[in-house]
Amino acid sequence: MNILVTGATGYIGKRLIPLLLHEGHTVICVVRDRRRADKNYAEEKNVYIFEADFLKPETLNNIPKTIDVAYYLMHSMSNASKDFESLEERCAVNFKTYIETTQAEQVIYLSGITNEENLSKHLRSRKNVESHLKSERYALTVFKAGIIVGSGSSSFEIIRDLVEKLPFMIAPKWLNTKTQPIAVRDVLSYLTRAAGNKRIYHKTYDIFGPKIITYKDMLEQFAEVRKFKRYIITVPVMTPKLSSYWLYFVTSTSYKLATSLVDSMGVQIIGKSSNINRILNVNPITYKEAVALAFKKIEQNSIVSSWKDSIVSSGKLRARLHKYVNVPKFGCFKDYKEYPIADAKHTTEKIWSIGGKNGWYYGTTLWRLRGYIDKLFGGIGLRRGRTSPTELDVGDALDFWRVIFADKTKQKLLLYAEMRLPGEAWLEFKIENKMLKQTATFRPRGLWGRLYWYSALPFHGYIFNGMVRKLSEA
Repeated sequence: MNILVTGATGYIGKRLIPLLLHEGHTVICVVRDRRRADKNYAEEKNVYIFEADFLKPETLNNIPKTIDVAYYLMHSMSNASKDFESLEERCAVNFKTYIETTQAEQVIYLSGITNEENLSKHLRSRKNVESHLKSERYALTVFKAGIIVGSGSSSFEIIRDLVEKLPFMIAPKWLNTKTQPIAVRDVLSYLTRAAGNKRIYHKTYDIFGPKIITYKDMLEQFAEVRKFKRYIITVPVMTPKLSSYWLYFVTSTSYKLATSLVDSMGVQIIGKSSNINRILNVNPITYKEAVALAFKKIEQNSIVSSWKDSIVSSGKLRARLHKYVNVPKFGCFKDYKEYPIADAKHTTEKIWSIGGKNGWYYGTTLWRLRGYIDKLFGGIGLRRGRTSPTELDVGDALDFWRVIFADKTKQKLLLYAEMRLPGEAWLEFKIENKMLKQTATFRPRGLWGRLYWYSALPFHGYIFNGMVRKLSEA
C-alpha cells in the first residue's frame, strides 16, 4: 500500500516508518523541513519525502493523491503559543480537506485517553482534533493511548531524571493520580497492524498497559528496575506552578512542557476495555518490562527517536531550520579561530561527538556554569544532552544548541543557540586545507546584546581557544 505519514520526524513517526517499510509498504513522508528527513531515508527506495505545512494549505498541492492509508501523528505538548488549540484544529481541518481529495480509504489518528469529564487543555485539544478528522469520504481509526513509555520518550526521560537524581523526594499530590502507561513497542504494533484493516474502520479504541498504577508507582518501579532505593513523600501544598518549577529544575524538560505535564497529570488516565487486542493480536507488556526494554536500547546506543529532538522542545526555535543556515555577516560579533590538524577524519569524529556526556573538550566547568545560568533564567540549560553519542543529524538537540547543518563529507557542523540570549548565536566547525576553522557568531539585540558580548569576551577567549586546540589534537 501507499501510506502517508505526517509527523515523520517526530518520536512516533521515526519509529513507525521502518516498520511500515518492513511490511512492504511505500511510505510518503510529509515534513515541514525536508532537511530533517533526507538523511534518514536517503538510501530507502520506497520512501518519498514532501515538504509541506498543514497550517498553510497552499503548500499541500504537490503531495501525491495516490495514497491508501494516512497516519495523523501531529500534535504538540509544549507549543508556547497561547492559541495552540486553534492551531491544532486548523491543522486537522486542512489535513482532512487534503485527504478528501486523495484515494485514501483510511486515516489512523494517535490520540490520548480522554474518558474523564475534566480534561487538561492538551487532552481536550486532542479530543477536538478527533472530531474534526471524521469524514464521510474515508474511514477514521482512532487509538487513544495512555502515557507512552520507551527510550527517548518524554515520560521516560523525566522519570529517569527524578529517580536517578533524587534519593529522597517531597513530591506533589498528583503523584497519586492513577494511569495506565503503555510501551512504545505496543503502540507501534497497534499502528502498523491497523493499516488497511477494515474490521476497525470508523472505530475508536483506548490502548493501554495491563495494569493500573499511580505516577508514584511509576517512579518506584523505575527505581526497582535500576536497582535504586528511593523514598517518596507526597504533600498537598504544592500548587500547579510550584509543581511545574519542581519538574523544570530537577528534570530535562522545558518549563512550557513542565506546565503542560502538570496540567495533564492531575487527570486520571484509565482506558476502556475493548476487543482490539484480540483483533490485532497485541498483548501489551507491563510498565516495568517497558522500562527494562528501554534501557536495553540505551545500552546499545540504538535510541531511534527522542522527544528532546523535537523543535518545540527548544521553547525558542519556531521557524524552519533552513532560515538559520545562512549565518548573518553584518551587524554581528565574531570569534574566529583556526588550528592545524593532523588527522581530518579523527577531528571530524571528535566534532560529531561534542556535547552531552562527552562534554565540550575544554572549560567544562564554565560550560556547566553557563548551563546553570541559562536554566536560572528559564532556559533549557545543558539538560537535554544528545540522543546519540556519536551521530548528529539536522534538527537534533545538542545541549542548549540545535543542529542546523551537519555533513561529514563536507566536514562542516553548524549549531544554533537555544539558550536565553539578548540576541542570536551560531557556532560553526569546518575543516578546510588541513585546518580546523571554528567560528562563533553573535547578532546582538539592542544595547543589552552588546553589553552581553563584551562581558563574555574573556570567557570566550579562554573556552574557544582551548576547544579548537583540543579538537585538533590527534
